[in-house]
Amino acid sequence: MDSTIASLMFPGLFLLIFLGVPVAFSLVIVSLVSGWFAFGPMIFQQLYGSVYSASSNYVLSSIPLFILMGAILEKSGIAKNLFDAIQMWIGRLPGGLALTTIAMAAIFAAASGVVGAVEIMIGLMAIPAMRAYKYNNSLIAGTVCAGGSLGTIIPPTVIVVVYAALAQQSIGALFAAIIFPGILMLSLFATYIIVRCWLRPQDGPVSTIVDDDKPFALKIRITLKALVPPLLLMFAVLGSLLGGIASPTEAAAVGVAGAVILAIINGGITISSLTDSLSLTVRITSMILLIVAGGTMFTGIFAVNGGGEMVSAIANGLGGGTAGVILFFLAVTFLLGFVLDWTSIVLICVPIFTPVIKQLGIDPIWFATLVLITIQTSYLTPPMASSIFYLKSIAPSDITYGQMCKGVLPFIAVQLLTLAIVVLFPTVATWLPDKIVGF
Repeated sequence: MDSTIASLMFPGLFLLIFLGVPVAFSLVIVSLVSGWFAFGPMIFQQLYGSVYSASSNYVLSSIPLFILMGAILEKSGIAKNLFDAIQMWIGRLPGGLALTTIAMAAIFAAASGVVGAVEIMIGLMAIPAMRAYKYNNSLIAGTVCAGGSLGTIIPPTVIVVVYAALAQQSIGALFAAIIFPGILMLSLFATYIIVRCWLRPQDGPVSTIVDDDKPFALKIRITLKALVPPLLLMFAVLGSLLGGIASPTEAAAVGVAGAVILAIINGGITISSLTDSLSLTVRITSMILLIVAGGTMFTGIFAVNGGGEMVSAIANGLGGGTAGVILFFLAVTFLLGFVLDWTSIVLICVPIFTPVIKQLGIDPIWFATLVLITIQTSYLTPPMASSIFYLKSIAPSDITYGQMCKGVLPFIAVQLLTLAIVVLFPTVATWLPDKIVGF
């Protein structure tokens, strides 16, 4: 089959995006034009199936619930209590406020999994605190961006729901697969911050706002009150899912119910905060599902025009066997991250990669973990880093774009190190899914 049209689809997509056309509409436009060569006027009926598929996919119905859970936690004041409690214990360490930021990001990434929401939430609290102690601007930027990116690799996360639905993999197994890589990456983030601030104390001065006069018993009560609720919520969601008690959508509903209960107990839920949470959920869900529909159109038309055969031919022509194919696919994923958000990357790449991966006998759960880490790394990588764009929307004007780019580079190195470890030691990702009953 002639794959000329398929080979022109990606350049056409990038052109529209650089011209400022929204990603979802760019996907639809390229799909319509390219599909015309295969179906003629019938292209409109063909693409209707993509819209119907996206809107009726039961697994994807968990997305708005996960987003609503994160929004309620953000608006209810639970995050602020958690930040203060963690800071009380580790604020005295070198780079203590940066460590607090990373720790809180990990917990809320696990509780909600909405990348942008996690970054903005922790940034609004952590940036003023770190600036008050004259933290290095690049360290501030890198810490907030890296913390937000943990929403990709610490379950439950929306990106896994979309990936698993497209690759026809178990969501629970994929959640289990990213737990150890997520913990490894978090540990390496913390190690970097401690070592940097130990060697250069001026980059992360020790905090003096920690009240050491508080009785130990009082510190324990404050910590338990702040830390236990989000951890219980995380265990409720993951436990019901990994234990086979609930489907992804049902587990997400458990999360929303738990978030509402926690918000009521915390006294942070009002008509206004609930309205804001619902409004945020509708906006983000609409954006994601519109991109899902456009991505489904794009990959379908790409395949009809011989795109699958073209990708297989390129992968096989590169040499290097299975390792060469994996490296090629990860490189494509990383480069797409410069211009596309994670939703678009997953929607475009997974349907193209999956048949080749199955043909070569590559473990799909291990490969999915590699792709997720790569997407997370591209999320941080300039010049088109989504994390930096989120940060710019909330950062003071004297934290420059250059400082932001400089700040994320060490964290990118940590992510690449994590990727290398998972490549060399696949059991980091595959051991837990194999041990969980039912997978």
